[in-house]
Amino acid sequence: SDFVGALPQSRRRCAPLRSPDHPATGHLQLSELPATVRHMDWKLELVPVPVTDVDRAKKFYVEQVGFTADHDYQVTPELRFVQLTPPGSACSVVLGTGVTTMAPGSQKGLQVVVADVAAARAGLLDRGVAASEIDVQPWGSFVTFADPDGNTWALQEIPARG
Repeated sequence: SDFVGALPQSRRRCAPLRSPDHPATGHLQLSELPATVRHMDWKLELVPVPVTDVDRAKKFYVEQVGFTADHDYQVTPELRFVQLTPPGSACSVVLGTGVTTMAPGSQKGLQVVVADVAAARAGLLDRGVAASEIDVQPWGSFVTFADPDGNTWALQEIPARG
């Protein structure tokens, strides 16, 4: 079972909004929603990272990558919820047992933006993380690394806009 499966049925997902004016789909069009809904922010807050060994992964992300450990709860014997946040990020990652059905190591290409990719790379290397050389592209400079399970990350330094 996954984390969503641990939620009561009433909290698993909202039913789609229906409209009799659209018999083909029965769904409301974006333009029919109230302005407060059409223009609200949708903020990505939590991304699952599937791992085989929760304690090893937590240690890697906190001690070597530099994430903050926000929560570590053993909710039930089948559900452990560990929330970690990259420095300065509004979005966190969750790892644990029972939080995702993804295979360990299958989360590929997570990307975070840093002010100085060379300094970020040096910090990773200093803490024992294998990090790629800097790849400079017109849209940014990148460094990649992987966690012990093979989930991959990219650090991006966005070029000055001007």
